Amino acid sequence: MQLVLENVSTKYGAEDHLYPMSLSLVPGAINVLLGTTKAGKTSLMRVMAGLDRPTHGKVRVDGRDVTGVSVSKRNLAMVYQQFINYPAFTVYDNIASPLRIRKVPEEQIRPRVMDLAERLHITPYLQRTPGELSGGQQQRTALGRALIKDADLLLLDEPLVNLDYKLREELRRELTELFSDGKTTVVYATTEPLEALQLGGYVSVLHEGRLLQQGRTLDVFNAPNSIQVARTFSDPPINLMPAKIDADGVAHLGSGLAIPLSAEQRRSAAQHGEVILGLRAHSLHLVPRSPSEFAIETQVDLAEIGGSETYVHARRGTISLVAQLSGVQNLEIGSVCNMYCKPEALFVFSPDGALLFAPSLAFSGA
Repeated sequence: MQLVLENVSTKYGAEDHLYPMSLSLVPGAINVLLGTTKAGKTSLMRVMAGLDRPTHGKVRVDGRDVTGVSVSKRNLAMVYQQFINYPAFTVYDNIASPLRIRKVPEEQIRPRVMDLAERLHITPYLQRTPGELSGGQQQRTALGRALIKDADLLLLDEPLVNLDYKLREELRRELTELFSDGKTTVVYATTEPLEALQLGGYVSVLHEGRLLQQGRTLDVFNAPNSIQVARTFSDPPINLMPAKIDADGVAHLGSGLAIPLSAEQRRSAAQHGEVILGLRAHSLHLVPRSPSEFAIETQVDLAEIGGSETYVHARRGTISLVAQLSGVQNLEIGSVCNMYCKPEALFVFSPDGALLFAPSLAFSGA
């Protein structure tokens, strides 16, 4: 199924929810909508589903104009972040309910329910009601009810946000396996960059009702076309540092810090005397790995130990940095700490925030 939005926008009263945007979903793939809260993800999905009619623009499915066609007349399913199940029904009856509404014979319903329950690991709970289930089991039930429709389009609006970390990881893996056959076009909304990367597929980055960039998820992550996309697609936040470029191609960041840029970086910034350098947190480390790396002497403000990683917040003059370090790093607040990085790991943005240079190995942090 090919769903295309043509110059779609929505407005409620005087408030714009979606500014004009065109978007084509990749059929049979996972299409991620990535953005912070109020970026427009849910508004966009409601237009895709036919729950809302766009103020301007058209919605096409396989070339046919379906703008204004109600959701009941479209072959789609939707799962929200809140668990929506029939409380008086058993898990079996919840999953079977869409087929019963269609008057599908019971002998055809049972094998499909049992197959889905097995794939979602909820077979032992089929005779329980939702109130007797854990949060993860309830969400699996809601997913089962959506999946049994065999819809051409499946919309998932932050479906795992209310689950604990372990359950989110488990269900995310299961979802990617469920949709690996390419039979369903999936739209998955999330606020989390890591979740978008783990889901893979394709991504559309949204911010305050505007579509900023779209493409293969890894391509967009590795080459964000603007500072705003880099911010949206970085957790921890990308480090941004204003710099002046001298005639020798050296970036001066203030506080006595100077970084010689590569030839390609210099060419990219040739038309700009001032730029903004971007550095992802995972590109910083405490021990130099090659002679070409530069050192930033910083003072530690905070070290957050998060199990297998430590997030170090540090500063050098007016420059603030966040480093994502592997393992447990015992750094005292106020202590002096050298951080190392390869110059080629630096993104280069223009003063107005447009991408000028992206590292060729941005994802690995090399």
